[in-house]
Amino acid sequence: MADMAKRPMTLDLFATLDIIDDDVSAVVDAYLADTTSRNVAFGEGYSIDPAAAVAAHPFARTLMGQPWADEELRRAAVRAAILLAEPERI
Repeated sequence: MADMAKRPMTLDLFATLDIIDDDVSAVVDAYLADTTSRNVAFGEGYSIDPAAAVAAHPFARTLMGQPWADEELRRAAVRAAILLAEPERI
């Protein structure tokens, strides 16, 4: 039987120091460099699909398609999506 326990959000991993702010920034950078980025390793043994995280976050998904959104706003939206996503343990 598969483990049905809910995985922690990226945001939860700050408390255990499994990730730090630089880890999240690196994932955001990877996504902004290539919006098709998949399975980016980060932190202490985690992997995340930033494209899936953005697609699952309504605000980030919508904002990324807006021509008026500047780099800073895009970065903040992607960061929010990454923080609310549930990374995989590798």
